[in-house]
Amino acid sequence: MKIAILGSGTVGQTLGMGFAGFGHTVRMGSRTPKSDKVTGWIRRAGGLASAGTYAEAAAFGQMAVLAPPWSAAQEVIRLAGPENLVGKTVIDVINPFLYAPEGPPSLALGLTDSAGEQVQRWLPRSDVVKAFNIVGPPHMVLPMFPSGPPDMFICGNDSTAKETVASCLKDFGWQVVDIGGIEGARLLEPLALLRVVYGMKTGSWDHAFKLLRK
Repeated sequence: MKIAILGSGTVGQTLGMGFAGFGHTVRMGSRTPKSDKVTGWIRRAGGLASAGTYAEAAAFGQMAVLAPPWSAAQEVIRLAGPENLVGKTVIDVINPFLYAPEGPPSLALGLTDSAGEQVQRWLPRSDVVKAFNIVGPPHMVLPMFPSGPPDMFICGNDSTAKETVASCLKDFGWQVVDIGGIEGARLLEPLALLRVVYGMKTGSWDHAFKLLRK
């Protein structure tokens, strides 16, 4: 599959590397596709990786990963061109965090709205699926924990899109829990904040979530 990575930060680089490692052709979108950061990532990711503008990447991909900071999300979508993402699955990895000089971040949206729902409104003709937002980059691909694979909670309005994303997640070593429509992002984004608060309190970031069933 052709995958567009919209965002060249740590999250975008990690997931792009993961998709390339599983044989997908990946194009990273960036404001500066010829920067040292992006060209260095291409070398590390191998022959299936390339880069271009946000619009070039969005047009290239059969599926897209939206991975900029929340503060840049709307602008990245504008640069990518919603018309280039029509009919495509868009994996929304964004958490709407507001960072403070000290202490944990807070949520810009919550309870009655979410970043996932906002992204779906910005991309009304795309199928947005919230995924990967509840874990840090070191554990996004092939997470290894002594008690076994953790669970990735996902949500979105289109069942076929969620099946596609779930298949990718299983390749990446995750068990998948579908919690329903995109409004479920109101729960997943605070869950991501819980991960950050726990990490800041303990000084360790090697944790993920697991739904225990009887």
